[in-house]
Amino acid sequence: MAGKTSANKSATPVLLTGGNPQIAKGYGDAPVQAYIDAMPGWKRAVGQRLDAIITRAVSGVHKAVKWNSPFYGVEDDVWFLNYHCFTKYVKVSFFQGASLHPVPPVASKYADVRYFHIHEHDELDEVQFGDWVKQASQLPGERM
Repeated sequence: MAGKTSANKSATPVLLTGGNPQIAKGYGDAPVQAYIDAMPGWKRAVGQRLDAIITRAVSGVHKAVKWNSPFYGVEDDVWFLNYHCFTKYVKVSFFQGASLHPVPPVASKYADVRYFHIHEHDELDEVQFGDWVKQASQLPGERM
């Protein structure tokens, strides 16, 4: 198994269903950047913009890749958002999104969670997104 692990580290990440990169769990900026670099097509630019906005909005933000998705928080293992690639969009999950103003547009089966979907030709309102990020970072996060 050790041979397989080292071979996978040098190989291009596998894209899972919907084009989501399969990236090993890890903490810090490096695994998040590896995820972003592996995002297919137009989604890579979205990942770069999201990461830049989040990093600008939250000084000292903590980053990790878990369950093949980048997570952002204000302390280790306590997260306020993540994002994930799907076939036609990138889904941003705000774990306490129901408490944001205005509330992000897509409901969840979980009362507190709200989603924001970014499609290929959508214009990202960076001011609104940055405001959501700041608000989300000041709310209690999800321990995962």
